[in-house]
Amino acid sequence: MTHTSTEKSPAPQSGEFKRGLGTWTTLTLGVGAMVGFGWVTLVGGWIEKAGSMGAALAFLAGGLMMAIVALVYSELVAAMPKAGGEHNYILRAMGPRWSFIGSWAITGGYATVVAFEAVALPRAIGYVIDLEVFHLWTVNESQVFLIWALVGAIAAVAITVINIVGVKVAGSFQMFVVIFLFMIGILQVFGAATGGEIVKMEPFFTGDLSGFFAVLVIVPFMFVGFDVIPQTAEEVNLEPRKVGRIAFISVVIAAIWYIMIVLTVSAALTEDQIINSGLPAADAMGALFGNQFFANLMVAGGVAGILTSWNSLQMGASRLMYSLAHSGMLPAWLGKLHPKYGTPANALIVLGAIAAIAPFFGAKALGWIVDAGSPMIVLAYLLVSISFLILRRREPNMERPLRVGGKGNFGVIIGGLSVAITAFLVVLYLPGMPAALGIEPWIIFGLWWAVGAVFFAQIPGGIKAGPNAEDELIAIANKRKAKRS
Repeated sequence: MTHTSTEKSPAPQSGEFKRGLGTWTTLTLGVGAMVGFGWVTLVGGWIEKAGSMGAALAFLAGGLMMAIVALVYSELVAAMPKAGGEHNYILRAMGPRWSFIGSWAITGGYATVVAFEAVALPRAIGYVIDLEVFHLWTVNESQVFLIWALVGAIAAVAITVINIVGVKVAGSFQMFVVIFLFMIGILQVFGAATGGEIVKMEPFFTGDLSGFFAVLVIVPFMFVGFDVIPQTAEEVNLEPRKVGRIAFISVVIAAIWYIMIVLTVSAALTEDQIINSGLPAADAMGALFGNQFFANLMVAGGVAGILTSWNSLQMGASRLMYSLAHSGMLPAWLGKLHPKYGTPANALIVLGAIAAIAPFFGAKALGWIVDAGSPMIVLAYLLVSISFLILRRREPNMERPLRVGGKGNFGVIIGGLSVAITAFLVVLYLPGMPAALGIEPWIIFGLWWAVGAVFFAQIPGGIKAGPNAEDELIAIANKRKAKRS
């Protein structure tokens, strides 16, 4: 795919988004957000639970589930190509209060992942270089070292600056790093094809169906991030129909990546080697080529995954915060765009500060934060899926440049499947379920919503869902601002 248009987008006015994203930069935003660091450390557990083929099939099934959700998003982003994604879809279908719930939920989910990436980076680099220098303190049994924490904090500042100076710069950075990551992936496939052994892939299945479902529970959350594309819709210099397609394609590419990692690692390492490995993907690369250099190269691929996920999700979260502030749901200063670069600088600085502070709290506490963010994300997916069905019924003639399933009822069936899938994922986090959260994540979850309740209480009543809901919210926000001044 290439963007063949020779027309230049008009120069944006002060306080407007700049359309600096083309086909490839948009695609790599979505793919890079999904392919983070988890695969480097978790792939061994996937294979151990379900076997090589069992884990691969779980990712195939999980990829199909998330592809259905992505189809819903593809129609909505093409119909409403505005910054903030979920905020716009739920607002038009269900009204301001539900829109805030969905937007606040996914903003919290994004923020937790951004914080985690600031911790994952020094963990990955620590595989090659000793960063445990100048012990500071211990938080929840996690030792915190100054140099280790500073690596994450300095990277947070760098990612924030890259995002502030323009979406084109951030998109180009994303594309370069994703290309580097996939070049390493191609090298791993070559190594498995020439040096891997099918016998090492045994057992192909373990744990019967329980092993398969143990991995399937994890799979959908490895795909969080394709929805970053809708967040940046006002900065994409492409036809809306094409933006929707790219959101779907990004999920397919991520699924192929995860399946590839499972199969190549299992072909490189024996069952015992996988169990005893701290970073199975890196050790597999080293085993395939018989050299530690290649293991370190795979760690570099993991670092690339961290940076792409971090960059994408910080970008997406900032656009959500901007949209909420622009509608009067969050403080107005979060809705200001940089006059020169056309980026939500204040929102980016807040997220950058969260990421910069995060490494100083240690890995264990941040694990709780990430666990608290996961149900927030799938809650937003559920509300978007419900909004899709509502809009199909209530506004059948709404302009839809990309109509999933054509003009028949097949699109409604896809929407119904998306509701069922996302509702299933939400339920999995409840007590007694396979992905049930501990008490600490639920406390953090509650605190996030306690803060959200303060802003929720200020949302004006009487505004009905529909195409004019956003304009009414902005008008009320402007009147409040005029009174205060």
